[in-house]
Amino acid sequence: MGGQGLNVGVQDAVNLGWKLAQVVHGTSPERLLDTYHAERHPVGARVLRNSMALAASECSDDRIGALREMLSELLQMGAARKQYFAMMSGLDVHYDLGEGHPLLGRRMPDLDLVTANGSLRVFTLLHKARPVLLNFARHGAEPGGFDITPWADRVQLIDAKYPEYAKNNDTWELPALGAVAAPSAVLIRPDGYIAWVGDRTQQGLADALTTWFGPPAAA
Repeated sequence: MGGQGLNVGVQDAVNLGWKLAQVVHGTSPERLLDTYHAERHPVGARVLRNSMALAASECSDDRIGALREMLSELLQMGAARKQYFAMMSGLDVHYDLGEGHPLLGRRMPDLDLVTANGSLRVFTLLHKARPVLLNFARHGAEPGGFDITPWADRVQLIDAKYPEYAKNNDTWELPALGAVAAPSAVLIRPDGYIAWVGDRTQQGLADALTTWFGPPAAA
């Protein structure tokens, strides 16, 4: 009910797949696999709850009919409608990756980027299931300004701009969040979720790289 099952199953598979690969290849410790249940079980439980609610709304009982009419009225409100469709589409999924920028733990938007290799979309960079560190020089970061040498065999570092996406140089407009402060850099996991958000410094970057993509390679 609601057509969410396929999307949930695909996201489950992608979430687990890259983590399994890193553990099998010895890149990350086995505890990385614990994050699969922590992240995906709540999503599945919510989809089941939503499905039961939608199924119940189809009942012919007068009280359910009144409830359905009330919900229909609520969904005429812009904020409620926006939240509902973000939930049904899965764009509001938020993994608890700690305190920080509102983008942390959320799905990276599929921006149109301009890079040294031409124009492309963010998700094109994830086709090989490798994490990506996007450095947005437009927001004050120096091109190539992040040193990820100990993880260079695992993480792509891309300098990029997104000239058509932002309303201005200071905010992004996202379906599930509204306007958020534009980051200077983001570390994107292979499943498309943001593992670290930069503010023109490398603070916390090494910890995020180690947590998600294994310890640094020996010099």
